[in-house]
Amino acid sequence: MELNRTLSKVTPSLTLQLVAKVSELKKEGKDIVGFTVGEPDFSTPEHIKQQGIEAIKDNFTRYTAAVGIIELKEAIVNKLQNDNGLTYLPENIAVNCGAKHSVSNVLMALINAGDEIIIPAPYWLSYPEMVTLCHGNSVIVPTTKESGYKMTAEQLKKAITPKTKAVIINSPNNPSGAVYSEKELESLVSVIAESGIWVISDEIYEKLIYDDNKHFSLAKYPQIKSQVIVVNGVSKAYAMTGWRIGYIAAQKEVIQAVAKIQSQFTSSPCSISQRAAIAAISGSQQEVEKMRGVFEERRNLACELLSKIPGLSVDKAPGAFYLFPQCDGYGKVTADGKAINNSLDLADYLLEKHHVVVVPGQAFGCDLNFRISYATSQEQIKKGIERIHQAFIELRQA
Repeated sequence: MELNRTLSKVTPSLTLQLVAKVSELKKEGKDIVGFTVGEPDFSTPEHIKQQGIEAIKDNFTRYTAAVGIIELKEAIVNKLQNDNGLTYLPENIAVNCGAKHSVSNVLMALINAGDEIIIPAPYWLSYPEMVTLCHGNSVIVPTTKESGYKMTAEQLKKAITPKTKAVIINSPNNPSGAVYSEKELESLVSVIAESGIWVISDEIYEKLIYDDNKHFSLAKYPQIKSQVIVVNGVSKAYAMTGWRIGYIAAQKEVIQAVAKIQSQFTSSPCSISQRAAIAAISGSQQEVEKMRGVFEERRNLACELLSKIPGLSVDKAPGAFYLFPQCDGYGKVTADGKAINNSLDLADYLLEKHHVVVVPGQAFGCDLNFRISYATSQEQIKKGIERIHQAFIELRQA
């Protein structure tokens, strides 16, 4: 019997495949340093966990409204107003099973067969696959290290066609850590307003920004607010990846469409997690700031160590918890004669010969690069980057 033919066009998540492979190698007793997983290594703050426990004790364990309880929607409305200067009503909010679910719901609500979605590269590896599953077409706009891995207004305008339905802007960005400045966002606004396309503004890393950089949402511009669909959640900032709570802020018509989809596909988000998310969003942000400070220290350490490796160039990424080193070309051959022609070859070499795991840039649309997550201890950062250093030394000597 034949399965859905669209699935033949979809690639499983490479990061999750790598996590599974690392688990297997560790079971074999190998000492593996993993730089793959995109989740904080901290525990969920105690006051948030306590609210989850209280929800269970209160028997708050049944279905809720399809797109979230009113108390959580109100907390999100207040958060958007206080943190981002954005005015919404609870009817403009949908709560989902993680921000990944939020993005997929939005794409399902927007895309008709053949519609185009503009995606700047490097991109989070799930975006194009989600578009494909919704029978849309991804239009990839390449960016460069020199541009800070950010799309310009000129590039956006050139990419728009009569088939364009939306553009995805992810700031801070996974995998590059790039953050669009206010000026850079302003340059995109006129193009977005003139074209009338939707904007999916993925802001899941907004609280993980370093140095003097700041987060700005495209929804703050009145001339395009009705076109902007904000996606966020509690996973990254509050170390709540397993709690699976994301949310959307958008025009009522989008929220109604998402509610219709979600009511049929997943029903409501986890009731217990919703109560915990209220505590996360409305409670003290002190633990978030502590985690952010630790991430900044780790970023500085990782960047310093990587910058000493011949054959690599790396920027001090201003956001998220990733670095995206660029290799100075391939065409190297390992000591045992294996050619390193692309980022997949390099990642295999680092894992098999030096027991360190990175995510190949090819998965993010930038084959010259690879991604490192520094959401791990300084000890592991030092050990892993030393192994990468040794691997590049051996390549240069081979």
